[in-house]
Amino acid sequence: MKTLYLLRHAKSSWDDPSLRDFDRPLAPRGRLAAPEVARHMQEQEYLPQVVLSSASRRTRETWSLVSSVLGGEPEVRFQRSLYMADAADMLMEIHVQTNATERLLMIGHNPSMEELAVYLAGSGDADALRSMSRKFPTAALAVLEHRGDRWSELTRGSCHLVEFVRPKDL
Repeated sequence: MKTLYLLRHAKSSWDDPSLRDFDRPLAPRGRLAAPEVARHMQEQEYLPQVVLSSASRRTRETWSLVSSVLGGEPEVRFQRSLYMADAADMLMEIHVQTNATERLLMIGHNPSMEELAVYLAGSGDADALRSMSRKFPTAALAVLEHRGDRWSELTRGSCHLVEFVRPKDL
């Protein structure tokens, strides 16, 4: 079985209008939310073996805060290609992961994160599915399970939504 964790970066700051979008840091609210979500991940034993993340500053900072709580030593790859990736591009990155990896965390941006989660989730708690498809806020986490053995088997509706958690839920 494969488990995919989709984490949207924590809330970013718009305080410095001279910064490029790629270089925006986390806002104070984001610096509080990321460790909260990480504590939940730790409590639920949502522990990734591999982390694929956009290379933007806010996704790097999100991972730094999450990893300081989660611990462990997953393989981490920051990919600039994930910064402006659409859901199809993100899915292609998942498809090429080694099948030895059972638990994969992807950290990215909306609208792609929400589109990918909704595309993959074919079953799960009806309220969680509705909530996720309405809004995938910053620092929200979707946990998806796929019964197959290969990442390349993930297609529309092939995953079960185990949980959708938002920082305000914690």
